[in-house]
Amino acid sequence: MKKVAVIWSSPNVDGLTASAKNQFLSGLEEAGAQVEEIHLNKKKIEHCRACGNGWGTCNKTGSCVIADDFSEIYKTLAEVDGIVWISAVYWSDMTECFKAFFDRLRRCDATMNHALAEKRCVIMGCAGGTGRGSLECMTQFERGLTHMGMRVYDRISVVRYNKDYILPMLKEAGKTYAETLETGFNMYY
Repeated sequence: MKKVAVIWSSPNVDGLTASAKNQFLSGLEEAGAQVEEIHLNKKKIEHCRACGNGWGTCNKTGSCVIADDFSEIYKTLAEVDGIVWISAVYWSDMTECFKAFFDRLRRCDATMNHALAEKRCVIMGCAGGTGRGSLECMTQFERGLTHMGMRVYDRISVVRYNKDYILPMLKEAGKTYAETLETGFNMYY
């Protein structure tokens, strides 16, 4: 069975984002996927320094000069078959620690390595407030993933209003995603 990274961010390990992640992850595991869970809030991730006059080693070698958890996470993402991106929504965008990671990831991957190109992904925006920002958050995610050549196969908005019917559905979505990674996607992209 395929390997899947579930990379997520929320400071609340018992909130809506964590519940969505847990449901999707349980579907992945039920389908037999090997899952690597990465909780960015528990990692040391610094912001991009824009070194080297804006483009440092990321542009030249595909690596970052900052010694933190970024390189380890990037290596994990390069080794898996699929990636599930899940973030709490703050001000219509992903969390600040997700943005810090994502900015560095784009610099290393889109400009040099292309290790994540063609990876099949699912993105999820979890908004506990009005929910209005979840679509904008996922649009930002997809824009960045497209820069890196990844393929987004599903976009799931989880909000307070729909959580009672979306959360149970996420287990089935996780199973379907794992099974489709194994058997292949039959849709044009």
